[in-house]
Amino acid sequence: MEDLTWTGSLGTFLDPLLFVLVPLFALAVVARILLSFFEPDTGTQANPDGTLVATGGIWSLSARIMTWLGAALVVLVLLYVVLGVVMGTGAGILGGISQRLTPVWIALIVTFWVSIHFKRRLGLYGKLFDSTIGMIGFGLVMFWVFVAVFTGLFDWIATHDALSQVSGMKNKGPGIPLRGAEQGEYPYYLLGGDNLARDVFSRVIKGSTIVIAIAPLATLFAFMVGITLGLPAGYYGGKLDTLLSFLANLILAFPVILLFYLLVTPEIVLTGLPQYMGVVLFAFPLIFFGVLIQSRFRTQPEKNSLWLAIVLIPLFLAYMSLINEDGSKISFWPLDFFDINAGILVVFVSVVFVNSPTVFRIVRGLAMDIKTRDYVAAAQTRGERPWYIMLWEILPNARGPLIVDFCLRIGYTTILLGTLGFFGLGLPPESPDWGSTINEGRKLLSIYLHPALPPAIALLSLVLGLNLLADGLREESLRD
Repeated sequence: MEDLTWTGSLGTFLDPLLFVLVPLFALAVVARILLSFFEPDTGTQANPDGTLVATGGIWSLSARIMTWLGAALVVLVLLYVVLGVVMGTGAGILGGISQRLTPVWIALIVTFWVSIHFKRRLGLYGKLFDSTIGMIGFGLVMFWVFVAVFTGLFDWIATHDALSQVSGMKNKGPGIPLRGAEQGEYPYYLLGGDNLARDVFSRVIKGSTIVIAIAPLATLFAFMVGITLGLPAGYYGGKLDTLLSFLANLILAFPVILLFYLLVTPEIVLTGLPQYMGVVLFAFPLIFFGVLIQSRFRTQPEKNSLWLAIVLIPLFLAYMSLINEDGSKISFWPLDFFDINAGILVVFVSVVFVNSPTVFRIVRGLAMDIKTRDYVAAAQTRGERPWYIMLWEILPNARGPLIVDFCLRIGYTTILLGTLGFFGLGLPPESPDWGSTINEGRKLLSIYLHPALPPAIALLSLVLGLNLLADGLREESLRD
């Protein structure tokens, strides 16, 4: 069995086009940037929406050339993917990867088609598809979400077990065939082997499930804490605001990485401190939804009791299962439906604890501004209670900045998880998370690039997608 090249048989006719288009597109972008410094006022005109468009001359020509070359490059990349799905390893390493990602491509196509078709009915999410930057960011984020879903639930994408070692594959390069591959076993390490003869491609794919599971959930919990405390601090002000702001500033005064070192060290973990912190922090979703429902249906007792039961009972059972762990400081609850790895729980608690004060300050500032609006005064005149005003008048009108910050904060959390894995904090040493994989590959980076680059590129692409998605949401929210 021969070694795979990057593009296989596709390389004979697509690679020359790629090698021509990439430098031409780069030159076109640079030329466009340089020409923009000398563009005269007569070369542009204003659109009704306030944007500017080139009207002629070399400036208009440069813009068109850049657009054409960019479109040609996109078409070429799509050809690599589509032909790779059809040909598999016949199209080289990229073909093998594209074929393994077939469920992801299908899910992305369906998601984009449905979203664009019904975008006028989908509110802010639908408006996202009017922004090119937003769509690119959304595509990058959803790519990794679908990778994590199809890997975690069905294990359709990874070619090998993330922890299994194959003799003779230590530090082997991308596309090297396995020696003595058995019947039904995937015959290649598509992105090569690491220093322990494990498949780099499978570790990157499996690592996405850890990042996608922890980062959004930890950010959501941090928002529950920040919103529940930030709204009354900004609305009431006074001593409550002073006390909560002091505590938030006290936490923010600690260097983040030092705080993580303190929370994840074995001695601190053995004391049960992270678990006790989880008892407090994980209760905030219960408090938030309980107050949300109570404030909305306070005057309708039957509906109020029904919704409280529907929402709070499952949340309470999940909460008790989350904080309860056999053999730990808290292990009294009999209905334990799931167990979370102790290392992951510590990291989760640490991320929530570090992010909550920043969210608190954002929500507090928004509440202080919005509470002065006329519709809040109207609600007060109607005799609405403070929590109703905070949750049903102030919070919905603060959703734009909060949604944007939520996307950005998931990116920060992803970087934070990568940093923790890189330093070997919290997560198990054999974990395939991207930070740990980068750290393992770093040790031989001067000799072998392939173990460290794929997880680094994966981390970069996810964070870039989240930032572009936040930019797209910001653009569309400002137009409301």
